[in-house]
Amino acid sequence: MKCPYCNQTNTKVIDTMHESGGGIRRRRECKKCGQRFSTIERAILTTPIVVKSDGRREPFDRDKLLTGIRVACAKRPIASSSIEGLLNNIEARIQQTGKAEVPSKVIGDMVIEGLKELDQIAYIRFATVYLELKNIEAVRREIEQLLAQ
Repeated sequence: MKCPYCNQTNTKVIDTMHESGGGIRRRRECKKCGQRFSTIERAILTTPIVVKSDGRREPFDRDKLLTGIRVACAKRPIASSSIEGLLNNIEARIQQTGKAEVPSKVIGDMVIEGLKELDQIAYIRFATVYLELKNIEAVRREIEQLLAQ
């Protein structure tokens, strides 16, 4: 592993912990400069292709999905670990389908389902864009459905 401080490859593992998302977190120390840093290792599975509603195809991008979820959760009292857990859950469910191509609608439905359980305000923020709620009346109907549950 390359040291992010001095770029040397001579590092040693100090501690190893298993992450809840299936990865391994390792605490490392550079043998040259003595700096310590953490790495997260996660198995790289073949990522499916996401089929957009207009027919375009692009590789699944975990960071893009994380950005969308973070925007919906901005300024909400939601722990980063909860957001990461939602993201890991969605990614695992996509992998479990075993399909080479996954419609973006399936991924969006997973996000909206997860946000509904995680935080209702984040859910409404995401739903406004994802469900294409065009006016305040449509938003009000969605909030009423949420309250009825």
